[in-house]
Amino acid sequence: MSTLSYVASGAAQQAIEQHVPVLVEDEVATRIFAKDYTLWGPEAESESAIRLGWVEAHAVSQPLVSDILALRDELRAEGITHIVLCGMGGSSLAPEVITGTAGVELTVLDSTDPEQVGAALADRLAETAIVVSSKSGSTVETDSQRRIFEKAFADAGIDATRRIIIVTDPGSPLDKASREAGYRAVFNADPNVGGRFSALTAFGLVPSGLAGVDIQALLDEAEEAAEVLNEDSADNIGLALGAALGGTSPLRNKIVIAEDGSGIVGFADWAEQLIAESTGKSGTGVLPVVAGPDSPEARIGADDVLVIRLVGADADVELRENEVAIAGGLAGQMLVWEFATAVAGRLLGINPFDQPDVEAAKVAARGLLDARPEPTPAAFTDGAVEVRGGAWLGGASTAAEAVQALLGELGTDGYLSVQAYFDRIAFASLAETRDQLAEATRRPVTFGWGPRFLHSTGQFHKGGPAIGAFLQVTAAASTDIAIPERPFTFGQLISAQAAGDAQVLEDHGRPVLRLHLTDRTAGAAQLQDIVAALAGQASALES
Repeated sequence: MSTLSYVASGAAQQAIEQHVPVLVEDEVATRIFAKDYTLWGPEAESESAIRLGWVEAHAVSQPLVSDILALRDELRAEGITHIVLCGMGGSSLAPEVITGTAGVELTVLDSTDPEQVGAALADRLAETAIVVSSKSGSTVETDSQRRIFEKAFADAGIDATRRIIIVTDPGSPLDKASREAGYRAVFNADPNVGGRFSALTAFGLVPSGLAGVDIQALLDEAEEAAEVLNEDSADNIGLALGAALGGTSPLRNKIVIAEDGSGIVGFADWAEQLIAESTGKSGTGVLPVVAGPDSPEARIGADDVLVIRLVGADADVELRENEVAIAGGLAGQMLVWEFATAVAGRLLGINPFDQPDVEAAKVAARGLLDARPEPTPAAFTDGAVEVRGGAWLGGASTAAEAVQALLGELGTDGYLSVQAYFDRIAFASLAETRDQLAEATRRPVTFGWGPRFLHSTGQFHKGGPAIGAFLQVTAAASTDIAIPERPFTFGQLISAQAAGDAQVLEDHGRPVLRLHLTDRTAGAAQLQDIVAALAGQASALES
């Protein structure tokens, strides 16, 4: 195991010095590992009582290892070497980090974009098995992905039941239906673990192990980390990180998480859901911002921002003011951050295990799928971009002016959220606009691919402090895919998800600029040009 370590400065160090002695005195560390559900107050007890299984995931998951590895060997012997994961949020983010860090291939299908779905279907189907991961099976994205793959296998003359592997909670509707359907394997996860804390349960281990990761090593490393965390000690790294996340005063509620030589691929994307969904509620919380060590937010030093750098174990760290640098192996880091998030919840006075505002966007999307209203007319069209927005658009007549109008709605303590509802694989370069927008606004900027961010930062957007401005980007697809035995297509589904989320945000009084790209390639290029120009103007003014 890579040794866990941290250093802190400024407000983070002050928070550690203020809160860790109290946390030690209150025996918070050992009480978490004893599954003391009273730690987060009376209102949280019923949820906390059934959500603390993650503290022993390294032990509870141990019996799964041999079954996962045996199935992997069986599949490979049959020429099945390509694993596709159908899952959302906690069911997909952890396996993506685990396999990316291990350098093994896993296709993560966490989208309803018809072009991204179509690309996954067209990729080595004869050599493919899918892992369908959902606690209940009711997640519409995952259910739709399973249905279309099942049809594709059948159409290709492949026995679909031999290619479908399920990960779900015991006794769930998906568990029962999958066993009745005779799917290749059904793995049950610990039901006392919430999705975003499930990295070291069957949800993280099954797809990762089938793809080729040494999952036994992960559990061994997590066991060592648990021993370190289960101590009421001033040196407990989890208590320190929890204090930094939730205990700064005044609260630095934008947490910039920057990969800076840790060797862990995509860790910040996993931590983003963990922190945002756990803390963003009751009008408070901390917003994780996935960035780099030299991104504008890390350089500017705003008084509501804390920077956490993920560094290598042997790094010679020179901290800027108000920074934390943390080192450790992947499984150890995962457990540390889960533990720290629970500690931060206690300091913030919220229940870190529920997600009360996630359902709102789902309900709105379902309503739109049922009603199928005509799209809201565009305020205007500029090139390959249709523009929709609120009264704050003012006299904007170009897409560039519309973006500038949205940025004008950002307060001094605000953040910008970019939400792109289309193919995150083919248009990955669009995420490069994040740093440019941060340069242009000098405020924290998040970039999320829809609909997956709905299972992540979506909770913070609605339940956290009402300080966000939202840039939603949707795109026309060149093709659409029907979903078997469902009255809607993937194209209709992703459109309803985008419109439903915008509706809920607007109902919360937040400014939402909706840009619809009538041509994906041309529209994306147009948007990238607009953002580059804004960043260039900001840089010129700064110099």
